[in-house]
Amino acid sequence: MKRPVVAPHKPAPIRKDRTILFSKFPPGQVPEASDYLTRLDSVEVERRDERKGALGVAYDLRQHSLHELEGSLEDKGYHLDNTLMSKMMRALIYYVEETQLHNLEAPHKPLKSTQSEVGYTHAWERHPHGDHDDTPPEWREYK
Repeated sequence: MKRPVVAPHKPAPIRKDRTILFSKFPPGQVPEASDYLTRLDSVEVERRDERKGALGVAYDLRQHSLHELEGSLEDKGYHLDNTLMSKMMRALIYYVEETQLHNLEAPHKPLKSTQSEVGYTHAWERHPHGDHDDTPPEWREYK
């Protein structure tokens, strides 16, 4: 009997929707940044709040990251919002995405295999544990 041809498993995309905030100066950088980001593969761009200088981006984490996108914008001369809250949110998102990518690459392995569990149990039974005192009984009761 012939086996059916199975297409190789393609992992599901990990879609991320983020907001990139730009500084107020120089003015007019949001439309230019939007045009630049739309030319990148697999990046969807949406203008969110023109007054606040916000630009929405959606991308697959397997292809892009926020750190990469914002870094390329800064390399092109765009100025991102540098308020403390923006910096903290940006750092948190960078960390979360980096950790998620790292976890995707890590091989899946159980924490304990059944063999090591059994070995550990037997070793625990043979190991002297508990309140063990080498002091002779007559010395323990000395008053």
